[in-house]
Parts: sequence; structure tokens; C-alpha cells
Amino acid sequence: MSACAPPRTQHPHPPHSPPQAPRRRFLVAGADLSASVAVFLIALPLSLGIALATGAPLQAGLVAAAVGGLVAGRLGGSPLQVSGPAAGLTVVTADLIHRYGWQATCGITVLAGLAQLGLGCLRVARGALAVSPAVVHGMLAGIGVTIAVAQLHIVLGGSPDSSVLANLRALPAQLADLHPAAVTMSVLTLTLLLAWPRIPGRLGRLLRRVPAALVAVAGATATAALTELTLPRVDLPSWSSHALAGLPEGPVLGIAAAVLTTTLVCSVQSLLGAVAVDKLVAARTGPQAHVGRSDLDRELLGQGAANIVSGALGGLPVAGVAVRSSANVNSGAVSRNSTMLHGVFVVVAALLMVPLLEQIPLASLAALVMAVGIRMVSLHHIRTVTRHREVLVYAATTLGVVFLGVLEGVALGVAVAVALALHRLARTRITHEEKEGVHHVQVRGQLTFLAVPRLSRALHLVPQGAHAVVELDGSFMDHAAYESLQDWQSAHTARGGSAELAGRRSGVRTADPALPAVCRCRPWTPWRNHQACFAGTPSAPAAPASHELARGISSFQRNTAPLVRAELARLAREGQRPAQLFLTCADSRLVTSMITSSGPGDLFVVRNVGNLVPPPGEEHGDDSVAAAIEYAVEVLGVRSITVCGHSGCGAMQALLTAEPGEPETPLKRWLRHGLPSLARMAGDRRARPRLARRAPADAVEQLCLTNVVQQLEHLRAHDSVARALAAGELELHGMYFHVGEAQAYLLGGTGDGQVFEDVREDGREDGRAVEEVRSPV
Repeated sequence: MSACAPPRTQHPHPPHSPPQAPRRRFLVAGADLSASVAVFLIALPLSLGIALATGAPLQAGLVAAAVGGLVAGRLGGSPLQVSGPAAGLTVVTADLIHRYGWQATCGITVLAGLAQLGLGCLRVARGALAVSPAVVHGMLAGIGVTIAVAQLHIVLGGSPDSSVLANLRALPAQLADLHPAAVTMSVLTLTLLLAWPRIPGRLGRLLRRVPAALVAVAGATATAALTELTLPRVDLPSWSSHALAGLPEGPVLGIAAAVLTTTLVCSVQSLLGAVAVDKLVAARTGPQAHVGRSDLDRELLGQGAANIVSGALGGLPVAGVAVRSSANVNSGAVSRNSTMLHGVFVVVAALLMVPLLEQIPLASLAALVMAVGIRMVSLHHIRTVTRHREVLVYAATTLGVVFLGVLEGVALGVAVAVALALHRLARTRITHEEKEGVHHVQVRGQLTFLAVPRLSRALHLVPQGAHAVVELDGSFMDHAAYESLQDWQSAHTARGGSAELAGRRSGVRTADPALPAVCRCRPWTPWRNHQACFAGTPSAPAAPASHELARGISSFQRNTAPLVRAELARLAREGQRPAQLFLTCADSRLVTSMITSSGPGDLFVVRNVGNLVPPPGEEHGDDSVAAAIEYAVEVLGVRSITVCGHSGCGAMQALLTAEPGEPETPLKRWLRHGLPSLARMAGDRRARPRLARRAPADAVEQLCLTNVVQQLEHLRAHDSVARALAAGELELHGMYFHVGEAQAYLLGGTGDGQVFEDVREDGREDGRAVEEVRSPV
């Protein structure tokens, strides 16, 4: 599929669950409907407030909200992200309006949308996520400070300037000339906004279903109407006089910078929002419809299309909005229908609720947006960047955005981040000392080629034949430093000395002495150290099994145990809480933690010869599999069960080649549970499961695929599984792993059979989103 081709539709029902009846085309789930109402009630006052903060016509906020819901919601790659006018774009848009006028700003928005389409076609969306989080958080904090300072003047009854410094200088005079009506409405709005989510008890739980932003603005509007206060209110001119986009006029470089700034802020905010929405969806508990992970390139295309339409119709720039998106996810939305419905509601409100909207005091909207700006300066983000020693990057970006502008502030933050990284790479302390006949060489900091000369000098202070310990107290070592260290170690060992390399901080990778040149398992250091490179290489002597076991345990204790000790201690305290039961073959080539990218506590694994699930009542005295299933479903409460077959399965080969009358052994008695798979394969050829992109290589592979489907049928016959499936608390998945190709396939149902779809490197299945096998950590 080409980069800009229309995306394929997602599966109409969760993979591997029983087929559902065909749905009507425009059927909307109840969860989507209720979520869309909640998002609409939040979006309406915020859209008007953001338009007010930018100095744009107030209708522009409604246009952007409607277009964000309908266009970005339909075309975007994040099904549950809600787009619209965002507070993060307020400063940028206000500056553009001040410089070029409103119609030219709409034209710049259209050009920014075209730029986003180009970036989406180039598939560079994930590259935007490479920007340091400290720069992104600093940019949002700077924008928040600018918004809060500007809106404070409207809260006090005045009007803001376009410059933060000018607003700060004018603040004393504004405080001396307060407008009591505006201040009263602002204080009431802020009080309701802060107090509403904190109402205690059962009544509070019911009332909190109504968004605090709506309650705050509605309360201030009703109070102003009842008390007949005289103060500025929302003014929505007739739609017939609404201004559309115009061509921007001015210096080409200035307009290009404006387009670049708008594109940057819109894109980064939307992509980070999509990633955050994925995390919120993964954290949801309870039965829910399958929601695919965000396609970031498609999201960029959707945001570009929305900005083109919004700018052409005279709307504000559009981006993903965190407040509305989190409300959408927390309200239980299950598809993009909720986002699109919220856009429809905004259109209806803009056409039919004008008299009601014009009763809203401007001071109330300003107080609402000021609160949003203050929340953009997140204490959690400040603590995070401080812990990671990036507070200088955060501060530089924030101050740059406040006093110079968004693009200049981001550029300053990136420059400081690069300078800080270079400083850390170049700052390495290397010491040598002798203690009780042992020479200790300690390296503090990152070990790069810049430190190789100093490292060589320190290593050459170690006499020939002495015992040396090299302690690497850092988290990074480049290739030049690695080779220098290994060369010295080999030479020192050859001259009768001994050398030990150790890492003192978690995350430091250490090396064992003099590894063979030929290695079959390069990606896995523990295998390379004690198994694959010694037992399998011609030059290496065959080591006893006990020696290999001891070496492996020693490698674990030295390299791996320090990294996982804290996590295993937590699991020991809390007990196991796996999300999935993973039933697979006992074949030694199937490393479940590797192919599912899982860790301790993620999977409850059951392995047996042939990944078989004996049906109830046919256990022949072996209840081990049934006991594991019952324990996983009823005690551990797993949410899914995966049956995983694999290529070249010896059990399937034995089934195919079995001759009648052979002596019965424990293995042959066990393989009886695979006979239904043989019978299924011998049935209707059209109903056989198959791979999506090719035919099965041989009869063994066909039986491996069929066996996965058959064992899923056996699973459904178990009482505990049947009850959980009926209650919607469990999903069944089929998986096939081709060992030679290192390729995983997930089972999906179609009209004429069942297909194993290959999972690409970006976590998607044949162009469609798939649910990850591994549970979130």
C-alpha cells in the first residue's frame, strides 16, 4: 500500500472471537454516543475560549472543533483522539493574527495542512517523537505561561497585549483599575472549575459525570443573566459575514517560518497526543471492543486534511487535544464514531444555539482558558525532567517560548539538549589505583572514542601478569571504546594476566573474556556468553552440561539479576497478576518472552508437546492442562488465552507419520489429543486455515495451522472458559510462529475460512491494527 493510499478498514469484530452477525452500516454503539456527548460538552466552551484567547472570530473556534471531529476523526490514524482548536496553538495563532490578519492566518493554516500531508506521505511521523520530551514539555509550559498572563487581563476586565513582557508591565495598572463584574464572574468560574471534581460521596460521583468546564461556564452565565450584570459577552456575528481564508501577504521567509511553526506545533502535539491515547486505552480495564493502536503516519495525514478544511472555512488550526481525548477514552468510547458525533453536535450547536451562546460572559471564558494555561505548566513534568537531569533544557525552552516565540524557543531547547548530550558524552573520568595487589580501573561517565586515549593510558598502568578489574560506571559505550577495551583484555590475558569487566550501574552491558569470532546468537548476550558460541563452534571444546548450567547462572547473577531484582521483589510482594495465558509447544526454539516482548509476570505460560488442549472428559488421567486453564481463568482472572503453534513441530510430524499397530508409549497416548486436528485437516479443503500471503509449505505446516484452530475449539469446551467467554471477560487468540523466518502470525476469521495474518515490525497485521499478544507493563 502506498504511503498516501486510503487505509484499509479494521476488523469488524475482535480477532479470534466468535463471528458476530453483520452490522448495519451506520450503527453507533451506546458507549460512543455517551462519550461523544461528554466530549461535546467539554469542547463547546473551550473552543470559544481558545478563539477568544487568540483574538480570532469566535465562530472560528466552533469551525475548528467541528472540522477536527468530522475530518480528523474520520481520516486520522488514532481512533479515539479528539482534535480541534488546542491551547498549545493559542500563542502561535495570536501572533499570526497580529502580524498578518485573520484571513491570511487562515491561509497559513491551509499551507500548514498541506505541509502535514507531505510529511505524512513521507512517513516521517515517528521521527517527530525523537524530539526530547523536555523540549516538548518546555514548549507547552511556555505556551501555558503566555496564555495565563494574557487571559489574566481579560479576567480583570481589561484587554491583553500581544507580548508577554507588555502584559507583565501593564499588570500593575490593570490591578489598579479592576472591573468588579468581570472579576466576580471569573472568580465564580474558577471556583466551580476547581470545586466540581472534588464533590464527595455518591452524589459527587453522579455530578462529576457532567464536565467541570461546562458547569463553570454555565454557572457564570446563569449568574450573570439573573443578576443582570453589565459586562462583555460572546458576540457571534451572522454566518453570512463569516470570513474565509485569504492569501497571506508579506516577506516569503516570514510566511515560511509561520507555516513551519504551525506545522511543527500541530504535528508534534497531535502525535504525542496519539501516543498518550494509546497508553490510556491500554490501561482501561474490563471488557471492551478492540481498539487498534494509532497509525501515526495516517494521523498526520488526517490532521493535515483537517487543517486544510478548517483554514479554508475560516477556522482555527487543528491539533489533537489532550483534555477532550482523555475524556473520550475515560467515557468508554470504542471507535472513531464518538469523535465524529461530537463534531456533528458542534455543528448543530453553532447553528441552533447562537442566542444561548451569546449570553456567556467573556470573563468566564478567559478564566477557563487561563486555568488550562496554568495546567500546561505541569509539576509532574518538572519533577520528571529534574530526575533525568534535563531541567536546563526544559527551562531554556520555556523561557525561549515566553520571551522569543514558539519556533525560537523550540530551537533554543533543541540546541541546549544537543549541547548537554555532547557535554555528557565528553565528560568521562578514568582513574587507576591498586588495592591489595588488584589493579582497579574505574570509568565514570559515558565511554566514547573521545575518552579512548585516556582509557589506554590508564590500562597500560596495569603491569603484565597482574589481576585487573575494570569498573564501567556509565550507561553507554561506543564501538571504538569497546574494541580498545577488548584488545587490551585479550593482550593482557595472553601475557599471563587476568582481567574482569564489571558494570556498577544497572543498564551497563559487560563482556566476558575473549569471545570466539563466530557467534550464532548475537542479539542475546547471555546465550553468546555461555551457550551458543561455545557448544556450537568447531574451535570450542564441548563443555559438560553442568558447567554450562553453572556458567549461565553465573551470567544471570552478574548481568541480569541487578536489572530485574527490583521488579521481581515487587512481584514477590504482590503476587502474580498475568493478563494472559499463553499455551505453546515445549520446543526449545520457542522463546515466549522473546517473541511476545514480555517480562516477568506478564504471561502465565503452559508448554507441552504439540501445544495440545485435551477436551474435557478425555484427559486419560492427565489433568495438568485443564488445571492450568481453570487456575488461569478463575483464580488469576486472565483476560485472554493464546494458543501458539510453530513451524517444524515434531509432534505434528509424528502425527502425520504414525503407523497403525505401533507400540503404545506415553508420547503416543498424549498425541491422541491431536487426532481431531488430523481429521479436521482431512475435511473440506476450502475450510482449512491458511497463511495470508502464501500457501502452507507442506503438510506439516498445514497441520500446525489446523492444530491451532482445533485446540481453540477444545478450549471453548472447558466450563471455565465457556463461562468467561459468555460473560465477555475473555478472548481467545490463535498464533503461529515460523521459526526460520522469525515471523509471527495472528489468526483472524473470514467468510470462507480462517487466515493467519503476518504481523509487521510496526505491530500491525496485514495493514490493519492487531491487539498485542503481550500485556502492557
